Parts: sequence; structure tokens; C-alpha cells
Amino acid sequence: MYQVPSQRGKLIVVTGANSGTGLEVTRRLAAAGAEVIMAVRNEEKGDAARNDLLSQLPDARLEVRFLDVADLSSVAHFAGSLTSEGKALNVLINNAGVMVPPTRFETVDGFELQMGTNFLGAFALTLRLLPLMLSADDPRVSTMSSFAASFGRIHFDDLEWTHHYRASSAYSQSKLADLLFTLRLAEIAREREWPIMSNAAHPGYTRTNLMTAGASLGHSKTRRAWVNRAAHFVSQGVEQGAEPLLYAATSPDALSGVYYGPSRVIVGPTTIASPPRAARDREVGERLFSLAEELTGVSLPS
Repeated sequence: MYQVPSQRGKLIVVTGANSGTGLEVTRRLAAAGAEVIMAVRNEEKGDAARNDLLSQLPDARLEVRFLDVADLSSVAHFAGSLTSEGKALNVLINNAGVMVPPTRFETVDGFELQMGTNFLGAFALTLRLLPLMLSADDPRVSTMSSFAASFGRIHFDDLEWTHHYRASSAYSQSKLADLLFTLRLAEIAREREWPIMSNAAHPGYTRTNLMTAGASLGHSKTRRAWVNRAAHFVSQGVEQGAEPLLYAATSPDALSGVYYGPSRVIVGPTTIASPPRAARDREVGERLFSLAEELTGVSLPS
């Protein structure tokens, strides 16, 4: 199991920190001495998760704050509050996400739910928090992608899937967008000589509530995404599944512009993963970055 090095003195934001990989990442960061802001959409569940962690780690430094990455006004408020406090931010972990809802939903800003949550919200949050990270020592942005990015394509002609909606394809697009953003931000940091690391990870096939939360939207009973059937054959627990993201965010050997994942594609110890060819298309990355700035109204700091 990957041993997180000491994180004492570091302030870390984890989105979607109350369950799944986000909760496991938070637990292990707190155990390593980090001060963790648990950015959650449901504060009641966030408080319950925090209390559970404190029962295991009484000295943990944990704070629950409301953040709905599917709402750009919430992103602005969250980032604005942190900025007003003026404390340097060492690490931002973009973990929150939604997967394959049963039908097309929109965010409050009118974006297709998966694109708005998984990519545009994380994009806006990262850019708004960049000034705080650039004032920290060795800052990092680590973003959760997915093996599904390998099957994605950026549909510039219909980014929001208003026609012929396919939930799995929209999910793959959003996770490919995360990778394109990660690599483009790493490139911008090099060009501007910013001391910030931008990398990404995917959890392989990890058993979390992500598989049920999206599929259950709009239904009174819990439903499972079809990929849950594979759990009978090959999958891993959250302790292992969280490790690529933990490695990206904390390892002294992690690198900017690099993608981490399980060594056996969807299960196993962490290794460097190969980004799909579509994620390495610089022209697409630049175009998507510019479009995201336009859609979110958030731009890089000068």
C-alpha cells in the first residue's frame, strides 16, 4: 500500500470528500498531518464523514465547507471565501464527479450535468484558486479522470449533448476533457515558469457509490450502472483505488503533466498510465481550454 509522506504544514482541498475515493484520500491525507478542507455538496453528509474520521483520527485537522461544483456561483463563493482568508493553498484535488445518469440532466448554469460537474466546475475552481496555490511552496493540482477517457471525444459541435444524448459517451467526453485540461495547465505552467504541478489520475474499476449515484438520479430507488456487473469478475476496494490520486497529489516522485493509474489497467498498484491519443492533441487542448474560459467566465490570472 502506498504510504503518504508527511503532509504537515500543508493545506489541501479535496472535492467530493464525504464518500468513495474522496473520503479515503481525505482520511490518508489527514493521517499524514495535512489540514484538509472537505469540499462537499451535502454538508450533513460531510459532517457525518468528518465525525467518523475524527473517531479514527482524533488529532485530524478537518474542515467541512459547502461546494457544489455543478454550480458556478457556488464555485465562485467557495474560492472567494478561501481567497479572502489569504492562506496559501498547497494542493487542490479535483475528485468530485457524477457518472452516467439515466437521462440528460443540466446544471443550474445550463451545462450537461457530467460535463458541467466533472470538467467545467473543476476547471473554474482550479483557475479561481490558482493565485492561492502560486503563493504556496510546491503547489499541485491533481485531477481525477477515468479509464473511460480512452473512449472519449470532444464534440465541439455539440459539447452539451443536446442531440442524441448517450450518458456513457458524455461521461467519457467529460473525463477526456479533464485530461486535456491537466496537460494544458502543465504546459502553461512551464511556459509561464509557474512552480505548480498539474497531473491526473484514474482509479481503475473501484467499488464506490459513483456507480449508483449517477444512475439513481431521478429515481426513488437506488439503481446501478450497467458496469457494476463487472464487479463480480474484477474490481478493487477504495483503499487501492484511491492510491493513484494520492500518489499524484503527494508523492515526491510524481511529475507534472503525467497521468497515474492502476498497473493492471483497472486494478493494481499505482503506475504511470498512458493518456489516450485524444488527450495528447495539443490543438484540441488549447481549443477546449479557451472554450472553457468562455463558458465559465473564468480566465487564467495575469
